[in-house]
Amino acid sequence: MEAYLPNGISVEDVITVLAAMSAFLVVLAIWTSGLIKDPMHGRIKHLQGRRQDLKRGYTAPVKRKSPVKRASHLGAMQVIVNGFNLLKNEQAEKFRLKLLQAGYRSKDALVFFMFFKLVLPILIGIVAVVLIYGVGMFDLEPMMKTLASGGSVLVASILPETILKNITIKRNLEMQKALPDVLDLLVICAEAGLTLDSALHRVVKEMAQTGPDLADELSLTAIELGFLPERKQALANLAERVTLPAVRSVTATLIQSEKYGTPLAQSLRVLSAEFRNDRMMKAEEKAAKLPATMTIPLILFILPTLFVVLIGPAACQISSTLV
Repeated sequence: MEAYLPNGISVEDVITVLAAMSAFLVVLAIWTSGLIKDPMHGRIKHLQGRRQDLKRGYTAPVKRKSPVKRASHLGAMQVIVNGFNLLKNEQAEKFRLKLLQAGYRSKDALVFFMFFKLVLPILIGIVAVVLIYGVGMFDLEPMMKTLASGGSVLVASILPETILKNITIKRNLEMQKALPDVLDLLVICAEAGLTLDSALHRVVKEMAQTGPDLADELSLTAIELGFLPERKQALANLAERVTLPAVRSVTATLIQSEKYGTPLAQSLRVLSAEFRNDRMMKAEEKAAKLPATMTIPLILFILPTLFVVLIGPAACQISSTLV
């Protein structure tokens, strides 16, 4: 090995350098794992920008940018999407709402989504045609080749919506877990005499680590409560962004409390107890399904091993006796 090394460098030197690099990487990994990362750092920055946008929108005239400047700012994606008028139909509004429900509030998120929804089927279709007809990778009948090409385009067309739906479902599950704790904190803040705006800000501060998604939505709602002309609209926006029935029940309760002046703490306490009861019932339901769920793994993996352990020695003795 020394023959391949430069003059003056031995194998011991190489080993020493590698050991030093390994020690440095280990120390770096330990130091990185020990850092406490705040998941609300980027969210708070985005919400502050949202607050400034709302403030400018209600205190100053809106300055509209020219299409040329917007296209030059967003790049080729904006040009292609605008060329096909994908942002001016009913589907664009539907996808904008779905992006909001998935947590994507950026103005460019809809442009990116519509661009990939347009380009991805074309790209996947070209790749499928090249692989099936050009390269001949799959030995298929002519009819099956046509169906395979069309199926790849169809799958590519619904893939962005499927991914977005899965992200929304996962986000809703995380918010569902944090909702009872949020309601308990809201009850405490309401009983302490805080207003709804102050209570939401306090709850967001306390739930930033354990429920960042729900805290993000509540923080935006608290900002909108201070700037929108109607407080009811801010709560309605929360129900629109979060598709959970529990969150919609909470927003309906808050709207009724704002409208009729009913005690907020008592209503939230009832909802909190109901949601905790539902969560306990779901946990009990999963525990009741566990024996039936474990039956197939038990038969396939555990029982054969148990039979080998119990019957194996006896079978070996019987075979040796017979031989």
